[in-house]
Amino acid sequence: MFLINLQGKESIYEQIRSQIEKFIKTGILKPGDKLPSVRNLAEDLGINPNTVMKAYQELEKNGYIYTLNKKGVFVAEDLKAKQKKNKRDAVLMIDTLKSEGFTKKDLLKILDEVYEKEKK
Repeated sequence: MFLINLQGKESIYEQIRSQIEKFIKTGILKPGDKLPSVRNLAEDLGINPNTVMKAYQELEKNGYIYTLNKKGVFVAEDLKAKQKKNKRDAVLMIDTLKSEGFTKKDLLKILDEVYEKEKK
């Protein structure tokens, strides 16, 4: 399933991450599909499990996969559909706040505060 170039410019974990992303985006891997365990994939590829773990952690952080303890690692729901839903939810929330008297300036101030917290 994975083609790893040990001599390539791209690190091994980046190769794993980018290939899984590509498989998800092209539909080879679908939401709910189970990925190999960290240990099994590392064994199959002849690499350190920490390398696979790093790729999986980055994929999880970016919403491509999720982990269920003692069950495994799975492909997350369709990102585009999730982003559309999140946008609809945000618009609905903004409309509600607007109807309750919040101005654009108020909302931008709240956004700035949220992003400032993120930097800390």
